[in-house]
Amino acid sequence: MGACCSTQFKYKGRRYEKEGSDEKEDERHHRDHNINNDDNSANVTRIGHAGAIVRLQGSSSLTSMYTRKGKKGFNQDAMIVWENFTGEKNVFFCGVFDGHGPSGHKVARHVCDALPLKLSTMHQPLPSAKKEGDKDSSHKHWEASLIRTFQELDEDLSMEDSLDSYCSGTTAVTIVKQNQHLIISNLGDSRAILGTRDNKNQIIPVQLTVDLKPSLPSESERIQKNGGRVFAMEEEPNVPRVWMPDQDCPGLAMSRAFGDFCLKDHGLISTPQVSYRRLTPKDEFVVLATDGVWDVLSNNEVVQIVASVKRPSIAAKVLVYYAVQAWRTKYPGSKVDDCAVVCLFLKKRPPVSGALSDISQQTASHVNEVDPKGKKTEEGETVINCDIVVDPKALEEVNRVNGNTIKQRSRLGSLSRDKITTDFGGQTQS
Repeated sequence: MGACCSTQFKYKGRRYEKEGSDEKEDERHHRDHNINNDDNSANVTRIGHAGAIVRLQGSSSLTSMYTRKGKKGFNQDAMIVWENFTGEKNVFFCGVFDGHGPSGHKVARHVCDALPLKLSTMHQPLPSAKKEGDKDSSHKHWEASLIRTFQELDEDLSMEDSLDSYCSGTTAVTIVKQNQHLIISNLGDSRAILGTRDNKNQIIPVQLTVDLKPSLPSESERIQKNGGRVFAMEEEPNVPRVWMPDQDCPGLAMSRAFGDFCLKDHGLISTPQVSYRRLTPKDEFVVLATDGVWDVLSNNEVVQIVASVKRPSIAAKVLVYYAVQAWRTKYPGSKVDDCAVVCLFLKKRPPVSGALSDISQQTASHVNEVDPKGKKTEEGETVINCDIVVDPKALEEVNRVNGNTIKQRSRLGSLSRDKITTDFGGQTQS
């Protein structure tokens, strides 16, 4: 679970002191943004490029966002929402970012801030008639802008002296909603799903992204062709990781990422997978989340929870609390991972009459049900996940939390191979 293997035993004395100073810096960052690690429900906004409203935390009439630090150190997850993106009314950009490695928290925040700004300044809107009438033109236009933005930002990151991203990096999953157009881009193993209604008016999930991991044949093949190695450790036989050609580091559990320049010549890339979906009246919301959520909750559980929360503004927070409870139940011997969630609601909805405790009944009809439009990727991975096992105790915990809530560029040469060997001790990273 998580992006990489554990680093805490690799850095020992010297690195431990460095991590301590980083944690203090992490706390200062939260104070500067009025963010409390345990409760960041207050709205924090600023004005971005072309007059966009940049939301760092909190909620709006159509968005909900929340992040919570896990038990592995400072929070390496980041999230952002831009409303009126590119200066166009009701255009949204949403993104979540999961950092990894010793400077992962810094890389994630840098990318979180820089990516939407660069995309907003780079993307030139199509004429209205063409934008509305030709989905292919809109999709291809956004796709070209996104791919260029991702690649240029990664190049910028490699030259950013204030960041050490040689063995640190971040995932990124983003969406742009423009009228009925939804453009999704993905780099790594964070994920985006859609909550939509089937023909029986039941809420079901549609997975919008494929988790880009070295377990996918096409991803593994690219890495190995470029000299990188892919294998799993004995203690994690089901988690293939990416390693340098001649050193057992960094042990990256994803095949694409920003940063991680020690692997960029060995098959790791920063080119996102970009996809398009035309929204329909049956589509209700999109959920973006880091793998701290997906490691313990299925797609179906996530959409059932979000759809069942009575106040959409706290949907992200409830989902994170549910994920934390699931970590404690399913992996009691593991440290809870950081979690970050952004929910974008596609339309305002009336209050839900059922409580979260009704989820088990609501989801019973969805077990093993497959969306007729569900497709498999070229690697054979299904983009729909309808398996669900609901833990009644966990649901009770979410009800309790819900009730209480209502009440109240790195230097590429900064690390030589000799230094990597010394710092990592030939072991792996988390």
